[in-house]
Amino acid sequence: MTAGVKRWGWSPRIAVAVHRFAMTVMTPVTLLTSKVALPYRANRMLIDSHCHFDFAPFCDDPEHYLALARQAGVEKIVIPAVGQRNWQVLRDLSVRFPCLYYGLGLHPFFSAEHDANALQQLASALAAEAVLREKSVSRCVAVGECGLDFAIVNADRDQQISLLAAQLQLANRFELPVILHCRKAFPELFGVLRQNRPIAGGVYHGFSGSHQQAKQLIDLGIKIGVGGTITYRRANKTRNTIAALPLDALLLETDAPDMPVAGFQGEPNRPDRLVNVLGELAAIRTESEQEIKQVISLTTAELFRIPM
Repeated sequence: MTAGVKRWGWSPRIAVAVHRFAMTVMTPVTLLTSKVALPYRANRMLIDSHCHFDFAPFCDDPEHYLALARQAGVEKIVIPAVGQRNWQVLRDLSVRFPCLYYGLGLHPFFSAEHDANALQQLASALAAEAVLREKSVSRCVAVGECGLDFAIVNADRDQQISLLAAQLQLANRFELPVILHCRKAFPELFGVLRQNRPIAGGVYHGFSGSHQQAKQLIDLGIKIGVGGTITYRRANKTRNTIAALPLDALLLETDAPDMPVAGFQGEPNRPDRLVNVLGELAAIRTESEQEIKQVISLTTAELFRIPM
C-alpha cells in the first residue's frame, strides 16, 4: 500500500480523498512518485471477496479460469470454506496459486456434516494458521463461511446458532474477520453478532436486505458483500440500498459458481464476471467506476490484510 495508507492507517475513503486533492495540486508525474498517490495496483486490480474456487468447474481446470480472471482484472480471490472436508483443499490451492486466499469455517448449509469434533478441529486449524501467519506464510485471512441458514428444511436452529457463536469467538481469539452467510435468519444472526461482536470486522456476503439491516451490520463493523443480485433490474430494493450505502462499506463478490449475473442465467458463475457486478454498481451510484474500483480494492485488502 502507499506510505500514507500503511503508515498513518488511513481508511480507503480518506486515501481516495487525499488522492483527489493531490490530483488538483500536483502534476501527473509528481503524483505518481509522491507518498500520497494511491497504490498503482489499486487502480487496476479487483479482488473477488467470495468465490468457491475449489468447486466445479474451477477445480477441473483452475489455470484456465484464473487466466480468464486475470484478463478481466480480477487478480486475487478469497475462497470461503464449507467444512472440514475442504480445508486442506483450500490450503493446497493457495500454495499452488499465490493469488488465492481462504477462510476456514463451518458453513451452516452443511451443518449435517459437522461432527462433534468440528469446532475443536477448527480451533486447532486456526491455531496452526496463526503460527504460519507469524512467519508470513499463511493465506488464511478469515473465519468462514459461517452463519445461519433457516431456509433448510428441518434446520437445527439451536445447533446453527451455537456453531456461529463459537466461530465468532474463534475469530476474535485469532483476530480474523468473519465471512457471514444468512438466509431467513437475519434477526437471529444480528442477535448473535451483537453478543459476539467481531473485533476484526467481517463481511455479510450476498447481501439482499434492507437499508436498515445494512446499517445495523455496518454499525457492527461488518462490510456488505455486493454480488450478482444487483445486475437484475427487478431487484429494486437491493439496488436502491446498495446505491445509498457508504462506498467504503462495500465489497465485490461473485459467489461463483453460484449467483449468476444477468445475461448468464443457467451457467456457472465465474470470477471474471466480477466486472459485470462492478459495472452495474457504477451504473447505480454517483462515483465513477474507477473510484469504485479503487476504494473497494483498498477496503477488501484492508479487511483481509491482503498485500496490494
